[in-house]
Amino acid sequence: MQYPEPIAKLIDSYLKLPGIGEKTATRLAFFTIDMEQSEVVAFSKALVAAKKDLSYCSICGNITENDPCVICADKTRDQSQVIVVEQVKDVMALEKMQEYRGLYHVLHGVLSPIEGKGPEDINITSLLRRLQQNSQIKEVILATNATPEGEATAMYISKLIKPANIMTTRLAHGLAVGSDIEYADEMTLYNAVKNRQEI
Repeated sequence: MQYPEPIAKLIDSYLKLPGIGEKTATRLAFFTIDMEQSEVVAFSKALVAAKKDLSYCSICGNITENDPCVICADKTRDQSQVIVVEQVKDVMALEKMQEYRGLYHVLHGVLSPIEGKGPEDINITSLLRRLQQNSQIKEVILATNATPEGEATAMYISKLIKPANIMTTRLAHGLAVGSDIEYADEMTLYNAVKNRQEI
């Protein structure tokens, strides 16, 4: 038995979301059908507004309602530091920490030859232009993920920045708080030993 067309279309729509399989999409579709009409309207308006009212900051690439974004527009932030991250959600994670008061630059991806992603496919050109135009920036902190693609991207960017005599640093990687050494993989242990600190 096939689902009625409106339900089938709704399931297909949910299937387009990352990490959503057939069962979850079906469950979400039926949950949506059981929602109050006003909740469904509010949900659909939120989807449309998110697509229509948001754009990327022309300076850092962060998602924003206004250009420049609130972080780039905030002159009280440390203008000498820029953290380079892979995705917008990484900015949000670092901001939750409430310790870093510098600026950001969002790459919107990483270098991945397997997926056909080269330097022209991510937000590197605008980073280099930004560094050339802003003499206040003294340090670039590379905060890409500790994956082969993230490491390759960090190395590539550091080589491009080196001639500009701007200090380039990398986030420390190693053992997570509360983890056991015996369960850590080799790369995590290597980074933990390499990035050890004096106590």
